[in-house]
Amino acid sequence: MVRIVFYGTPAFAVPTLNKLLASPHEVVCVVTQPDRPRGRGRQLTYSPVKQCALDTGVPVFQPERAQIRNSDFLTQLRSVNADLSVVVAYGRILPDPVLEAPRLGTINVHASLLPKYRGAAPIHRAIIAGERETGITIIRLVTEMDAGPMLGMTRCSIEPNQLSSDVTSDLATMGAQLLIETVDALAAGRAHETAQNHSEASFAPPLTREDGHIDWHASAVDIHNLIRGLHPWPHAATMHQGTRYLVHRSAVVEHHDSAKSPGTIIEARADKLIVSTGSENALAIRHIQQEGRRSLDTRSFLSGQRWQIGTQLTSHGL
Repeated sequence: MVRIVFYGTPAFAVPTLNKLLASPHEVVCVVTQPDRPRGRGRQLTYSPVKQCALDTGVPVFQPERAQIRNSDFLTQLRSVNADLSVVVAYGRILPDPVLEAPRLGTINVHASLLPKYRGAAPIHRAIIAGERETGITIIRLVTEMDAGPMLGMTRCSIEPNQLSSDVTSDLATMGAQLLIETVDALAAGRAHETAQNHSEASFAPPLTREDGHIDWHASAVDIHNLIRGLHPWPHAATMHQGTRYLVHRSAVVEHHDSAKSPGTIIEARADKLIVSTGSENALAIRHIQQEGRRSLDTRSFLSGQRWQIGTQLTSHGL
């Protein structure tokens, strides 16, 4: 049995925590980010990981960013006498003394095929780049971000129309299983570490609202990948006659008017809202949302909006 400190915050981390709780190993405490105000009412809300820990009676620590580097937190961490720390989307960089505190060190569930897509947004960036494959890598955490030796890897395909939210759900389940196998191997002394090829590293920086600005001069495939990769946040966005719209789902299509100037609406009727792009293919918008309103499928949207063929969608004003 391995005594584990679990670091995690979002829903992506919950399957791994649940898997550990159901295993012969012992989760001695959970470290998650402090409660944050959310929603229109700005009420303080527990992270999904905190809620899971409370539901199962596991002690919870919620240090602020500065407290993680405080000697009091390190003393508290050492007091639980853990063998291993497991990090899954915690959202904070841990200092070396914290990483090295447990006997077996600290391992991480990373949602990419390392060394590709090191950083905070590997799933989204992989989809935006048009990758057809991704996966989970279990690594030992070191000072350099996501650069530690690998203890395990598993792969999965990315389907052409999958959203980042779909891929995230798949990888959360896969990561939980691989993590348990890795912990078992560490406990048995049969874990094998493989160094990353740092020359092949690429990076996945955090997403910003600006990442969602649709450039209609890009190819239809690239715009489609952007829309998929930025769902459910920050969403791909465009402007139409001074109003901002979020595009939630799309498809790459052939159209006889696709040679029109990029961003031109070339069909807007019934369930068809088709826009020319910088490539020979056009983009069909399947779900769209006027900012501040609810998302609608194309038929419902066009029943309440009069978008004229020949008008332009643009990124100006976003």
